[in-house]
Amino acid sequence: MIKSVFATTKEPFNRQDLTPMSQQKHICDIIKIHAGQGGFLVVIGEPSIGKSVLREYIESWGNERDTTIIALSRTMHSYINILKQLALSFKLDVPTKDLETELIKVAFAHIMQRKTLYILIDEAHLLKMDVLRKLRLLFERFPKKHNLVLFGKPDLLHYLNLNVNQDIKSRITFSQHIKPLNDDDLERYIIKELEAVKMGINTFDGGAIEVIIRSSAGNLRLCRNLCYVSLIEACREAQKIVTITHVNQVLIQPHWRSHEQLIKQQVVS
Repeated sequence: MIKSVFATTKEPFNRQDLTPMSQQKHICDIIKIHAGQGGFLVVIGEPSIGKSVLREYIESWGNERDTTIIALSRTMHSYINILKQLALSFKLDVPTKDLETELIKVAFAHIMQRKTLYILIDEAHLLKMDVLRKLRLLFERFPKKHNLVLFGKPDLLHYLNLNVNQDIKSRITFSQHIKPLNDDDLERYIIKELEAVKMGINTFDGGAIEVIIRSSAGNLRLCRNLCYVSLIEACREAQKIVTITHVNQVLIQPHWRSHEQLIKQQVVS
């Protein structure tokens, strides 16, 4: 609907070719530096704050010839099942008893091909600490030119701060808490999305942008979803300018009311 009304080939706020925001770009730069030293990084933040955009952007590096990306998202599993996910990503078909040995071998093989290996674990706060401990010991046997990055909610650092987990925490080489975006960042994000698909920056009028930014309260995913659905509301009425009326038509929906608690939680933290 958006493509036909605005005569574009791509939809804003629904693109696959993501561009990181300023704080996400800073984290990406740090991750690349640590990759040459066997880094162990932790990136935390509240839900919908931009961790997924950062992770997906890093995953896009896998298109480069000198980079291998292994991404795990099913973290509520036993150690062996996570090893099986790793083996599947590496396209290994070996007996369970040989998983650790073969994973180490294939990691060295990638490094011998002058590739940098990134292992991304999403929802890492759901990992049991004994599983994370075993993974940490496994990755210590990997070649130095790799980077383990854990993405999770702030609870992850709370668990790592416990005395019993100091052996894991002491290995962390970099950590970052992704903060809610400020109003200027959100406005730049909206404009950048419109420019990326060659739509006018006046597609949202001033009142609509003000309400979107205020309702998003620094939350990137909420901002993206609110912009996208507001565009659909405008298209449904065959209008090419999104007004405050269209935004309010979205905000009165019941599920948007439930986001208030999420926003309050971010403000408190």
